[in-house]
Amino acid sequence: MATGPVTTARAYHTATLLPDGRVLASGGNDGVDVTATAELYDPTTGIWTPTSSMSDARYRHSATLLPNGLVLIVGGLAASNDALISAEVFDPATGTFSETGELHLARATHSATLLPDGRVLIAGGGGTSGNGSLASAELYDPATGIWTQTMSMSVARFRHEATLLPNGLVLVSGGNGPSGPTKSAELYNPGTGVWTPTGGMMFARFRHTQTVLANGLVLAAGGLDANLNVINTSEIYDPAAGTWMQTASLNVARAQHTATLLPNGLVAVVGGFHGPTPTTELYDSSNATWSLSGNLLEARSAHQTVLLPSGDILVVAGFNGAPPSQDPVPSRFDHDSLTDVEIGTLEGNPTPTPTPTATPTPTPTPTPSPTPTPTPTPTPTPTPTPDPTPTPTPTPTPTPTATPTP
Repeated sequence: MATGPVTTARAYHTATLLPDGRVLASGGNDGVDVTATAELYDPTTGIWTPTSSMSDARYRHSATLLPNGLVLIVGGLAASNDALISAEVFDPATGTFSETGELHLARATHSATLLPDGRVLIAGGGGTSGNGSLASAELYDPATGIWTQTMSMSVARFRHEATLLPNGLVLVSGGNGPSGPTKSAELYNPGTGVWTPTGGMMFARFRHTQTVLANGLVLAAGGLDANLNVINTSEIYDPAAGTWMQTASLNVARAQHTATLLPNGLVAVVGGFHGPTPTTELYDSSNATWSLSGNLLEARSAHQTVLLPSGDILVVAGFNGAPPSQDPVPSRFDHDSLTDVEIGTLEGNPTPTPTPTATPTPTPTPTPSPTPTPTPTPTPTPTPTPDPTPTPTPTPTPTPTATPTP
């Protein structure tokens, strides 16, 4: 259903759930200009209220909620289409932004991952003229406001995905690099500051989503392939084995969509570029299947989704037309940015996971109890970023292979 619209149309923005339940939307492109504006959503009233603006107008940036309750805004592209070196923090208590330490390298379309020790890992990206992709990475310390360079990735990439695994490592996958879309994936160890290559993906992809499931496996879905076709393939990464396995394909090929882990363990995929599309789907890891759910009121891409404390998904703005040039340094947008915001609960029930039967022993076998569903940890929303122009041609659905064992 519809809820209050944002006060400024925006796409390629960020949306961050704050500790008090409100949502901060910052930056983006309003269809004509890059904006520095920001606004707050109150789920109790359904109303967006403007707050103070950022120091720099930016889009394709990142936003990370820090343990101290502040929101770290990093990089992005300016109105000149040059990548920004600046970073700033938003204080929900005062509703103001303040500048913090500068990056070592200007970057946009990067990944931002909150580490267990409270630092933030920024990896890859690009956007500066003549420097389409970066392999470098750096760490932000909220206690000092200082950025420190760390080891570079083995593959330069932008519009990749990065997620924190249950074992404390950071998995980076796919993206676009000097040689085009890549299958490569690597792991970052915050304790040693070292990147290590891990098993490559089955399909080169970028502008996809990557979600840690309740069972600890990682789901990568959709995106664009090496031929710049919108794809529907999905695959699963097993951190214990360090390998990827194909799983069921999406019903609708899509890129520049969002993926949200729900409290019931399902993954909700919303919208994306395939026209764009209003469709949504649910992935059930217990039986490795995708099922279509209700459609959005407005087809959209380059939007953001936030899982609210109520369990509802807030779908924020985006655009509803064909995307612009997706070069590392894009030209002005030629689409209609949206102010529309929707909220709702996607329907779907996960298939119960059978409880393993205990092996008989000389002593009586206790009756096994149902396995509780682990409470998922919210996944940071990937920042939409620039890439080569997608060609929304139908993509054949590959035959699913064996489902990975959780």
